[in-house]
Amino acid sequence: MTVVRLPGLVDPHVHLREPGATHKEDFESGTRAALAGGFVAVCAMPNTTPPLIDADALTLAEDAAALQAVCDYGIHLGGSAVNVATCASLADRIIGLKLYLDATFGTLKLDDIGVIRALFAAWDRNRPILCHAEDRSLAAVLLCAHLEDRSVHICHVSRRSEIELIRAAKARGVAVTCEVAPHHLFLSTDDIPRLGAGRAEVRPRLATPDDVAALWANMDVIDCIATDHAPHLLSEKDSATPPPGFPGLETALPLMLRAVHDGRLDLTDLIERMAAAPRSIFDLPAFPDTYIDVDVDADWTVRGDAMQTRAKWTPFEGWRLRGRVERVVLRGKTIYENGIVLAQPGSGLNLAPKYQKDNQ
Repeated sequence: MTVVRLPGLVDPHVHLREPGATHKEDFESGTRAALAGGFVAVCAMPNTTPPLIDADALTLAEDAAALQAVCDYGIHLGGSAVNVATCASLADRIIGLKLYLDATFGTLKLDDIGVIRALFAAWDRNRPILCHAEDRSLAAVLLCAHLEDRSVHICHVSRRSEIELIRAAKARGVAVTCEVAPHHLFLSTDDIPRLGAGRAEVRPRLATPDDVAALWANMDVIDCIATDHAPHLLSEKDSATPPPGFPGLETALPLMLRAVHDGRLDLTDLIERMAAAPRSIFDLPAFPDTYIDVDVDADWTVRGDAMQTRAKWTPFEGWRLRGRVERVVLRGKTIYENGIVLAQPGSGLNLAPKYQKDNQ
């Protein structure tokens, strides 16, 4: 046993399905999964039912999280054609503004470049904008960021063309950051026959082995590892119309530790991309006496039915991984230990600016 103490991890990109689809996940089950994966803070995406695009919908999510969350959390607002004039008024209640330029789960896809530019202009330039932008959409987003002279964060980059475009944009001074999900680093189109078409459905889609190789080759360009935890039940994934998404909170750290064991990363790289950079990019507070103890040599077999997530499945079923979270301490209190969640529902703090003042 080799136990290493790491900072508490932060995931800026999770789908907790509340409101509207709590049979898949809710704030309690999702944050329990976060603790099991070593995450002390997560940021929830807005493509819920109803979508989080106005004060009333945001209140539904805030109230649910306040009652249920067992780790710290923030909530992203969705950008749409109907909230260009009002989104900025909610900025202190959320972590970032999320724009969907490509197909995803939900109804928030933006097709009008005029609306996208208007949202960029309306949003506080000192607060994060996140974009689901693939291929050509990525080029459009980078242009909008350049024209508005502001930063932008690109979610779940998956292709060679995208990471190379981001590298070029950074080299030319564009204020762009990006994230990659572990499933795009460890799975490719070669895995689709094993998974089956429905269980392999994810957005962005699994890319080619060459794309995967390009992500690893450009790791220095990747700012964050974010899970894009997107739970659906197996009955849904195996249906005639499988929804896109993979659960990922409980496998992300062990997968990235595999990269450490293989010499692709070192622990400093892992800490930067899974703790330090997410806090910095999304302006999240760091709390004292907050850390995780990880047995980096623990050998275990991935089993979806043993996980905290309500989805109870994983695309990494049966994989042998090394590295397991033994203990999570948040603000000096042990909230997870030896596979048991000790935190009480509602004990997590909302990390949005408005609530940070209340937390002090």
